[in-house]
Amino acid sequence: MRVMGQPPDTYQIGVVPLLTALTAREWDACAGTDNPFVSYAFLSSLEESGCVGERAGWVPLHIVVRNQAGELVGVAPCYLKSHSQGEYVFDHGWAQAYENAGGSYYPKLQVSVPFTPATGPRLLAKNNDPAIKQALIGGLQALCGEVEASSIHLTFLPEVDWKALGAQGFLQRQDEQFHWINNNYTQYEDFLASLQSRKRKALRKERAAALGNGITIRHVTGRDIREADWDAFFEFYMDTGARKWGRPYLNRRFFSLIGERMADQILLVMADRAGRPIAGAINFIGSDALYGRNWGAIEDHPFLHFEVCYHQAIDFAIARGLKRVEAGAQGEHKLARGYAPATTYSAHWIADPALRRGVSDYLDHERAHMQRVHQELAAHTPFRKIDTDQATQERE
Repeated sequence: MRVMGQPPDTYQIGVVPLLTALTAREWDACAGTDNPFVSYAFLSSLEESGCVGERAGWVPLHIVVRNQAGELVGVAPCYLKSHSQGEYVFDHGWAQAYENAGGSYYPKLQVSVPFTPATGPRLLAKNNDPAIKQALIGGLQALCGEVEASSIHLTFLPEVDWKALGAQGFLQRQDEQFHWINNNYTQYEDFLASLQSRKRKALRKERAAALGNGITIRHVTGRDIREADWDAFFEFYMDTGARKWGRPYLNRRFFSLIGERMADQILLVMADRAGRPIAGAINFIGSDALYGRNWGAIEDHPFLHFEVCYHQAIDFAIARGLKRVEAGAQGEHKLARGYAPATTYSAHWIADPALRRGVSDYLDHERAHMQRVHQELAAHTPFRKIDTDQATQERE
């Protein structure tokens, strides 16, 4: 651990370049068990597989906080970035503007889970202690100066941390995703009953069509996941990644590692036809949510994507009693499948005052726009009005 100095009070702040400098027990005591992506198992698998590192442009520089007794009490998953790929919160315009003005936007510090647009804690403090979180923020700002980074970006934050960072001068950004909310349903038909009649009929028809041509669906989780399942899924993943991004972020070894380390937190939804897998989606199971991540297929069938990624996720969440399904980035087509707009949050600290002023002005306008977008999207959910009104009252 590289020590970054002794702050006031009782904490020592440092940086570790790899999670192997810590134990899983130490890290997870700070991260908790609610969110699978900030676990030692997930993050260390990214490092050990080589998905992150210098070649990938994601250099781990994790902030750690210890108390006077030497006990690890806070951590933040932090990466030194030489580009803006794999983040899902887009700042390419900021980088270009700064470079055009003669500045150097890279390197920057990214506090996030690589390649994972899912909300979760980023300032991981034992007992959610505000003083420890403050020490982590101080460590990030000190590191930013030490490595001459232009900025710090904490993405997909819980709203409470987003507000706290905003109160400390971090610039605030919002975006939209689509989440399915479990309104105490006991079966899929209960969910369908909450929809408008024509929407309900459309989804029944869609699901029946998706399972035509002899296609069957299976859920694979825990010790039932085999290397053959990972082989099949990786083929799907590579096909989708090559078409969407050009170079997929995750490699085959990563999937084997998470299969070894956190299989009970993984759900593979596999579609089979004629005795072989033809499509699949990977989901991660949290304490109260199912997180849909990647999907792919080697055969094209109508509505199969919707069945594997969205309807099956709803089925599983209802069976497990999970409160919501987070379906990842983008995709207004999710609205018709009962997924509602949900706001995501990120916070940004920019060292150069001129760039900071420009970005701040941009974000003021962007937030107002995103609030309008949220209202427009919310007006187009497929739920019956009585259910929509009830859901609004519950949120309020």
